[in-house]
Amino acid sequence: MIFTKTKIEGIYVVEPKPKTDARGHFQRMYCVNEFANQEIDFKIVQINQAMSSKKGTIRGPHMQKPPNSEDKLMQCIRGSIFDVSIDFRKESPTFGKWVGNLLSWENKKMVFIPKGIMHGYQVLEDNTVVQYPVSQFYSPDDVIGIRWDDPFFKIGWPIKDVIISKIDESWPLFSL
Repeated sequence: MIFTKTKIEGIYVVEPKPKTDARGHFQRMYCVNEFANQEIDFKIVQINQAMSSKKGTIRGPHMQKPPNSEDKLMQCIRGSIFDVSIDFRKESPTFGKWVGNLLSWENKKMVFIPKGIMHGYQVLEDNTVVQYPVSQFYSPDDVIGIRWDDPFFKIGWPIKDVIISKIDESWPLFSL
């Protein structure tokens, strides 16, 4: 696996190294030893999967607050997404900054997202599926979020005609 640091501390683009032959390919999606070599302590407790039927759909951005903060390893297993991670750690020098990555079945890239990072994504193709292991169980009472179009963060979503859930649409605008 190849780990590439982003401009935000703790967020990595993770690229598997597929072994390809006439049958197709085989690749490792997670290895505790390879993550430990990067000094990432990521213990999986749950694996989630979401299918979005319409291009333009945005899920998030949101996260779980302490004590139920979670690490995630985002992967697109059908279609493609524009994956966004926003530094929401107030003590961080990159607080409020975001990074976006194209994740697709074709490029096989994943993004490791540590605790304290808001996360969301926009679907770039109909019937797209993402799958992601997390380090903490889902705790609905600890979920917080920001609006997808919040002017404080200025996220550059690639598709302007968006589909948003009522919950994600209802997050208040951020203020310090």
